[in-house]
Amino acid sequence: MSNTVTARIKEFNEGLLPDMLALKYKAMAESPFRFFRGSCHLFYEDLSRVKNFPVSPLTWICGDLHLENFGSFKGNNREVYFDLNDFDESMLAPLNWEMVRMLSSIYVAFDSFKLSRTLAEEMASLFMSAYVARLKNGKAGFIDPRTARGVVRTFLENAALRKEKEMIKKNTDGGQDQLSIKINNETHFPLEKSLKKDLIVHITKYLAKSGMFSVPYEVKDAVFRLAGTGSMGLKRYLLLLQNTAKPGKLMFLDVKQAMKSSLLPFNKVKQPEWESEALRICTTKYNMQNVSPALLSHLVFNDDDFVIQELQPSADKINLAKLEARVKDFKNVIQDMAMLTASAQLRSSGIKGSANHDELNDFAFSDADWNAVQDYARAYAAQVIKDYESYLAGQ
Repeated sequence: MSNTVTARIKEFNEGLLPDMLALKYKAMAESPFRFFRGSCHLFYEDLSRVKNFPVSPLTWICGDLHLENFGSFKGNNREVYFDLNDFDESMLAPLNWEMVRMLSSIYVAFDSFKLSRTLAEEMASLFMSAYVARLKNGKAGFIDPRTARGVVRTFLENAALRKEKEMIKKNTDGGQDQLSIKINNETHFPLEKSLKKDLIVHITKYLAKSGMFSVPYEVKDAVFRLAGTGSMGLKRYLLLLQNTAKPGKLMFLDVKQAMKSSLLPFNKVKQPEWESEALRICTTKYNMQNVSPALLSHLVFNDDDFVIQELQPSADKINLAKLEARVKDFKNVIQDMAMLTASAQLRSSGIKGSANHDELNDFAFSDADWNAVQDYARAYAAQVIKDYESYLAGQ
């Protein structure tokens, strides 16, 4: 295995789409936090080498938990929720792996946002205490506009007001007969003609068989979609659908390639045998989230696994950098994230090898060394800064 940071990153990303991978490398150079988000594999490679890391029960983890992997989405019931929202790296793993990834993200993000170290320490400790408190409480919670508070409540209320029609208008061209997705060469890129044709035919057949809609939808257009950081370089498509009975009713489908979790080489825990990586992701989302995103499903296209779900209006991230002066709101957000993390583990307890509810509760009341977890996160954040500087030097 290569030793330099840049070499390790390039080795891991080998085989991804070259043009999009170049954009990923550029994005990772923007800040230490963006670098952290795009190099999840480095984190777990380093963690796997740590001797005497605090032992913890096995739980289902999203695997890449960080401050920006919480967001709003509409569920199949059309209600808006705030929850963990990225499960590409999900696996059965020690509970502390999720905790230390999240705590590390707080330290790295606060450095990138130019927020005070004192505030970072306070928020990391607050996340840890709120997380343990929820495990002790033993009941999984959730956040929707009715249960949210403070800035998250405002955020969800605004998300509920954002209309699909506004998103459609912003991202489409043409009338109802010649609809197309706008190409901006930033997030939307044109597809090669034969690939586009095959994709539209495949999705059309899939939708017809799935019974997903009571009224058929026709696929009007498809483009390549670029989003996130860690997933850049994967095959990802955006499709525009039109209701055949009500032509004015449109929606977008996000179709994202599913790959093996980057934790896999470093996680010694025996995993369930999944039919596909897309099924792993969908199942973990279903088990850990309170409500699944609208139209969540999976399929195979050109021998690759894909996760599909309805694309929602954008701006679904809370801008934490703007909350520094609003400490009460900041605390509420961190506590909510901690509650949701513990709730996801409680909700998925006792499934395919994960610790059951009582075991998680007992662990929360034990003398577990949470300080050691936070100490490692603090130290690892400093390592991320060094790795980021090495990465910049190697570009």
